[in-house]
Amino acid sequence: MADTILIVDDTPANLQVLGQILKGNGYAVIAALSGKDALSALQKRSDIDLILLDVMMPEMDGFETCRTIKERIESKLLPVIFLTAKTETADIVEGFQSGGVDYITKPFNSEELLARVRTHVELKKAREELSALRGIIPICSSCHSIREDGGYWEQVDVYMARHSDVAFSHSICPTCMEKLYPDLFGES
Repeated sequence: MADTILIVDDTPANLQVLGQILKGNGYAVIAALSGKDALSALQKRSDIDLILLDVMMPEMDGFETCRTIKERIESKLLPVIFLTAKTETADIVEGFQSGGVDYITKPFNSEELLARVRTHVELKKAREELSALRGIIPICSSCHSIREDGGYWEQVDVYMARHSDVAFSHSICPTCMEKLYPDLFGES
C-alpha cells in the first residue's frame, strides 16, 4: 500500500505539480486548497502519512493550520513539512515552533523534496513501530514473571502495581485448583 501524502496549497497549479511528482514516485496523494479543507481531510482519513503545507493561504495560514493539527490527539504525531516561498529566518523559526518537522522553500528541487518526504515518512513509521514495541512486555511462559527494563524479573502483580494504578485480588482458577488440590477433586 502506498504512503499517503496530504498536499495543502491554495494554488491549484502547485497542487497539480506536487501531485504529479509524488504520484510518479509511488505516493498516494490527497489535495486540499485551504487549511480548513486539510483539517476536514484529516477527520475523514486516518491513513495520511505526511502533510506538505503551504504557509501563505487565505483565512487560515499554514502556521495556524499546523498548530491546529498538532492540538488534535489523532494527528499530533503526523509530520508536517512546510513548502513555501517565505524564506525569512523568522518564518522558518515560526514553522518549527508551530509543529513542523521540516521547511522547504519554493522554488524547490524535486529530488530534495522527495528525499525529505521519504525521510520523514520513514521516521514516522519507525516511531509507530517503536511505540508498538514499547507496549510489549516480556513474560516468562512458565512462572509468568515479567522482565522489567533493567532486566530483572518480578511477579506480574508487583510489576503492575509499580507501573499502573491496577490492584489485584488473588484467587485460583478451577484448572489450577484441580492441579494443586487433587484430593478435593476425587472421583465420585
